[in-house]
Amino acid sequence: MRVRLDLLLDCPPDAAWEAVHSPAVFRAVSGPFTKADSLEPVGFPERWADTEHRVRLRLLGVLPMGTQLIRLRDETRADGTRIVHDEGGPLGGAMSVVTSWHHRMAISPDPSAPDARTRFRDALDVGAGVLTPFAWLGFWIFWQLRAQKLRRLAPGWAVQFGTPSPRDGAS
Repeated sequence: MRVRLDLLLDCPPDAAWEAVHSPAVFRAVSGPFTKADSLEPVGFPERWADTEHRVRLRLLGVLPMGTQLIRLRDETRADGTRIVHDEGGPLGGAMSVVTSWHHRMAISPDPSAPDARTRFRDALDVGAGVLTPFAWLGFWIFWQLRAQKLRRLAPGWAVQFGTPSPRDGAS
C-alpha cells in the first residue's frame, strides 16, 4: 500500500534537496511522536548521501518501536526532478512486521515560482502481509504529522543550507 504527500514548500528546490539529506531534518520531522537515535559508532553524519545508517526508533521517546536501516540512493530524472530513494527498512522490533519498504522523496521547482518554492512529493510503499492495512494507517497518520512539520520548517531551509531564495535578497 502507498502513503503519499504532494506539497508546495516555501523554499528553493536546492534547499529542499539538502534538507532531505539532513539527519537533523529527518529527526525534526519525525518528532515529537517518534524519536530516532543513531546506532552507528560515530552517530549521525552531517549529511546522508548514497549510504546506509541504522537507527533505533522510539514512540514518544520511550516505547521501543524497533530498529531500521536507512539506505539512500539519489536519482535525477531527465526532466530535472531529483529523487531520494530510501530502500532500507525495518530490521527488528515491532517495526519488523513491515516486510516491504520503499520510500521516495521527489524534489522539483514549483512552476509558478521556480526559484522560491518546491514541489515535494513523498511516497512510501509499505507491506506487512495481513497487517498491511494497520501499518498503512499508522504510516498515513505519521505522514500527515510529517507534512505539518515539513511546511513549518521549509521556510528556514534556504538560510540553514546556504541556498537563499530571491525573496531573501540574494542575487
